[in-house]
Amino acid sequence: MKQTKTKDLAALSAVELKKKAAETRESLFKLRLRKATRQLEDSSGLRALKRDIARYETLAKQKAKAAA
Repeated sequence: MKQTKTKDLAALSAVELKKKAAETRESLFKLRLRKATRQLEDSSGLRALKRDIARYETLAKQKAKAAA
């Protein structure tokens, strides 16, 4: 999994960031299912996805707070 750069995400709006977070949560769910059924060989992607979700949510909150 390739990590997304924070400075690349700064150009996105809060709504777009929330949408990306939702898509990433879906990917995380699918990876968790693959891990539970022992079809996932490398589980390091789970950690990367969790960090990406946190990054998206943090930036979205910062943008919403700045807009208010």
